[in-house]
Amino acid sequence: MARNNGKITHGDTITHLLVIRLSAMGDVAISAPIIYTLATNHPTLRITILTKRFYGPIFSAIPNASVYYADVKGKHKGMIGLWKLYKELRALRIDAVADLHNVLRSNILKFFFKSDGIPFPQISKGRDNKKALTAKNNKVFKQLKTTSQRYIDVFSSLGFSLNLNNTLLFPKQLLSDHTLKIIGSNAQKWVGVAPFAAFEGKRYPLHLMEDVLQALDNTKKYKILLFGGGKEEREQLNSLEEKFECGINMTGKLTFQEELALISNLDLMLSMDSGNAHLAAMYGIPVVTLWGVTHPYAGFYPIKQARDNALLANRDKYPLIPTSVYGNKMPSGYEKAMETISPEAVFQKIEMVLRKGNSASIP
Repeated sequence: MARNNGKITHGDTITHLLVIRLSAMGDVAISAPIIYTLATNHPTLRITILTKRFYGPIFSAIPNASVYYADVKGKHKGMIGLWKLYKELRALRIDAVADLHNVLRSNILKFFFKSDGIPFPQISKGRDNKKALTAKNNKVFKQLKTTSQRYIDVFSSLGFSLNLNNTLLFPKQLLSDHTLKIIGSNAQKWVGVAPFAAFEGKRYPLHLMEDVLQALDNTKKYKILLFGGGKEEREQLNSLEEKFECGINMTGKLTFQEELALISNLDLMLSMDSGNAHLAAMYGIPVVTLWGVTHPYAGFYPIKQARDNALLANRDKYPLIPTSVYGNKMPSGYEKAMETISPEAVFQKIEMVLRKGNSASIP
């Protein structure tokens, strides 16, 4: 293998690449089309993806790739556990590592791999630029490099030529009989709705979402498939399901693999700035996203989606947006920022996107 001061000089010399992306779901989903493109362009390259067990199905359609599960709460916990993980991975004859996560765990693994002279480039997260974008004072409000491009930069440093514009998206998956039995068959278009997010600043108020769902339900044109996770969200979606003739709560009814297949067959996904937006985008499903105290400028816009599919909170009224990259910082007085996105605007955007599809896409 050709190396220069511990660095691979050309991607063709790498035979087995380890890719690290442990969490969170949205970031994992963003990485999937990039890895899929890499695998497709380099069919002789063996790829091992290190991630959490739950995320394995996201990568199931990638050729010449396998998933290795990090048990970060069990046998791979702590320094000793990471040493065990390193020894397990080295036994696979890894000859280069692409770290798409760059957190404490992966930095410890980097120390181990670098001691063996294994190249280990890491994602540059652009923390200084993101700090400036989310600052209260002297805010620098401009588009930052996308997370997708940051992932590509890691692979490029190993000699792999990738282009964001030519990134491949996953094909539709076959639906299980179980899924089809739940949804039924008719001529309605399938609209996925994922109304939740990790932080309050990214969640569209539920009473306004009800107005959106009512407008969709009134048309009788759509089957509204509700997505969520956990007991609390399932109960809230059960309540919504009862209110709308065309609504079906999918929470807890499918395996994650079945849910991904369903998402790949949607006509549209309505989502917050959250993981479901990225899961739909990796299949090329048109995604309408609602943004509260976060903003697409931070680089987390769903891959290859039309730029005007995003509905944003009013920055004239709430000029500190984005207040954080992840939506975990809510300044006083910003609690109602998302209410500046009207249910009528959301409904009209859905109707417009369904008429024209996901045209005018962006990387």
